[in-house]
Amino acid sequence: MRTGINGKVTGKVCISRLCPAILLAGMLVLTGGCGSRATDADNMSDTTVAAGTESTGIGETSTDGTNPAPNSELHEGKETPATEKAPEAEPVAEATPEQSAASDEENTADVVEENAADNGEEPARVTICMVGDILLHTPIEEASRRDDGTYDYSHIFSETSDLISEADIALVNEEVIIGGAELGVSGYPAFNASYEIGDALADAGFDVVLHATNHVLDKGTKGLTNCYDYWEANHPEIEVLGIHDSPEDQARISVLEVNGISIAILNYTYGTNGIPVPSDMPYAVDLLEESRVIEDLKSAEDMADFTIVCPHWGTEYRLTPDPYQEKWAKIFAENGADLVIGTHPHVIEPIEWCDETLVYYSLGNYVNWTSGTGPGTANRMVGGMAEVTLTRSEDGDVCIEDYGVTALVTDLRAGSDGVTVYRLSDYTPELADRNAIRCQDPSFSYEYCNSLCDEVWGELWQK
Repeated sequence: MRTGINGKVTGKVCISRLCPAILLAGMLVLTGGCGSRATDADNMSDTTVAAGTESTGIGETSTDGTNPAPNSELHEGKETPATEKAPEAEPVAEATPEQSAASDEENTADVVEENAADNGEEPARVTICMVGDILLHTPIEEASRRDDGTYDYSHIFSETSDLISEADIALVNEEVIIGGAELGVSGYPAFNASYEIGDALADAGFDVVLHATNHVLDKGTKGLTNCYDYWEANHPEIEVLGIHDSPEDQARISVLEVNGISIAILNYTYGTNGIPVPSDMPYAVDLLEESRVIEDLKSAEDMADFTIVCPHWGTEYRLTPDPYQEKWAKIFAENGADLVIGTHPHVIEPIEWCDETLVYYSLGNYVNWTSGTGPGTANRMVGGMAEVTLTRSEDGDVCIEDYGVTALVTDLRAGSDGVTVYRLSDYTPELADRNAIRCQDPSFSYEYCNSLCDEVWGELWQK
């Protein structure tokens, strides 16, 4: 059993709720449960609200390497999974004034500070960040390979590792299995990464690695067991979720404690691209199975102050949540999840309140070099870093004090070390003009990236 984030896993206590002012803001804007945007609805175009008709090209059909293998239960442009699809709902009118939400958040901070001042001490806080998919297409592997056959991925994280390491808890979605070079390093359709990507994630400052993805069984049982064993042997300080080597490990709820605040983290995937979970290892992968998820959430509620769920869900290249995501967001919210941060669509999606639960529907790709071409391909180069601050309120409950998102962009250049992820605020029009993705989608530009973030996140993202 892992001891967790740098040995900081200790106690398991209480339950969690929102800070009073943020809860009030949520109650004021929620008229029907899930779907109340945390972004400024007035800044979002009609095409964002109308699913499947986005002006930024999400409805295109491409040959992108992120598409599932031919036997996949998810085909490009379709919702996940087919057996779980609900009818498309009519778009709901948005009515969430950004100014009101911002004012409520400021009031929340004031209340927390006043309470701390009364007690003569600073309130306990925990900062959390999470990034989306580490999607290692073949050109990224080639840019990272050295002459001696080893791999060095540090160039990917060089411009963002400071942000990652500053957070008390930093999470990452490791999209591809880390089966090691012995199984053959490969891109689409059956991804496999060398062990050095794990070293790079650790060096960048990540504390929690999420492995429940649709590519987790791309190299079969051996790929999964190699991956698990690698983490156990080389980075026991990192909490690895979504894959297991025993029923006992799967039954364990991961709880991290930082600054006296305990946080449970759960990770699930909608499926594994049609590759069955090994019959002799039914515990190997955490799947979105309703009864199991509800049971886990109840356990987490009893064990921790705050619960985060990280689902691998949704429709590839769609800028809005689909009915499957909305269904699951409500299940999470109704059963005790406090924060949901999703991955898989490979593009960014809105940040919304679902009752009292904050939901980041998709952070998009952290890094990728898609083989897709044409309109909409540029969307896949923009990702997000979720940033959430927790604090303990006067009554002892742990709540969300602040939240936001930092926009990221993948910069591509030919040659060794030619792939680097930047904050969009540090990126420049000149770098964008030289980005190799323009050969696949000429619409990519610095202005395009900013407009996409405005369209999806409104005023919430940090420019």
